[in-house]
Amino acid sequence: MAPPTWQPAVGDPQTAAAVRAVCVDVLSRLRDPDTVEAAARTVPLRGRPRWTTHSTAQGACGLALAFGHLDRCLPGEGWDLVAHHHLSRAVDGTASDPVGTLGLFAGLTGVAFTTSYLARGGQRYRTLLGGIDDSLYTRIPRRLPAVTGEGLAVGAFDLVSGWTGVAAYLHSRPAGPARDRALHTVLAWLVDLSRAVDGVPAWHTPHALITDEGMRDRYGTAVANCGLAHGITGPLALLALAHADGPIGEGHTEAIRRTASWLASHQVDDARGGGGAYPAVVPLGEAPAAPSAARDAWCYGSPGVARALWLAGTALGDPDLTRTAVSAMRAVLRRPVARRRIDSPGFCHGIAGLLQVTLRFAADTRDEEINDGARRLVDQLLGEYQPQAPYGYRSVEPDGAREDRSGLLEGAAGVALALLAAVTLEPPSWDRFFLLS
Repeated sequence: MAPPTWQPAVGDPQTAAAVRAVCVDVLSRLRDPDTVEAAARTVPLRGRPRWTTHSTAQGACGLALAFGHLDRCLPGEGWDLVAHHHLSRAVDGTASDPVGTLGLFAGLTGVAFTTSYLARGGQRYRTLLGGIDDSLYTRIPRRLPAVTGEGLAVGAFDLVSGWTGVAAYLHSRPAGPARDRALHTVLAWLVDLSRAVDGVPAWHTPHALITDEGMRDRYGTAVANCGLAHGITGPLALLALAHADGPIGEGHTEAIRRTASWLASHQVDDARGGGGAYPAVVPLGEAPAAPSAARDAWCYGSPGVARALWLAGTALGDPDLTRTAVSAMRAVLRRPVARRRIDSPGFCHGIAGLLQVTLRFAADTRDEEINDGARRLVDQLLGEYQPQAPYGYRSVEPDGAREDRSGLLEGAAGVALALLAAVTLEPPSWDRFFLLS
């Protein structure tokens, strides 16, 4: 018998059983689309996206993905039907709320990603998925806009809304003429985007195009975004993953090397201790403010950057890069919990996201210190479980308030997926959505 392809970090049977029970409890509370959607629409915005039915990050499509994975972990218990109900709700909802963007987190490629995940490479959803793919391929131009060096908003290229997310989905699909043309077009554009123009990263964001109000107020200059969610770290991870299929051209390998070198060179001193920290952005200009360490989250900070550097080092066969990545993760896990600045249990900027990154490092390195860190994060999430709360986990908002969020990105569904990855043999291939694999 072949050895399992995924080894869970939690080996203690009693703890694993407790974690599985929490996951089933949390997801059981999310099984009814009507109830979840009605509750989600009552959650205050607080500057965050409200429930969008077809969204994978914040809607029914993401819950379909979660239940699809739960069915893989616990087959034969009817969770595939629950996944189908949520996917149907997401697709039906596009009649009154059409999908207006291609983006992975809230657009067409997100719906495609979930549909593909539920199809498992078989005939199920073949008509739906074929129609989505055909629509997607026709909407990707044969040539993307020229990279001029004048900079652009992060939403044009990032994982969440931009071309990196589109390419992440395309790369997950079987090879074929239409898919290959589309993927090659986007990858070539990302390779071009990775270069510098007159010493400035072509992917920088001019101050006028910074959409985050807090970031725009803090920095009076252009910035180079380092986040996995919104910055150059996403394209780096994608280019590294795609490199395994063979470079698309001479510039592909160099783009990975150049971008990884740039990121690795922007480690910052961390007043929290432990080193190995990375900023959210690097300010540019004549007299830029010094960058400071970001929180230790998936979206921004050392965990996301470290994962991209690991993928880049693996693609290039560069042990210096992989050592840099492992060192950064060890530094995060050695920091006291309070100094990581991730209070929410959710995935995006919370404990679940850090756990999933740590689990990937533990599986790839078999490093006992990192594996111990994963087990501690599981214990931390178990400590955050509130059975009296509607979904078992409550999101900590930027102002410190706690809200009941159900979605994949910030809510209880994302927490359950990360916990399942820690205690089951089923490979968490859903985390391609987050560019972790």
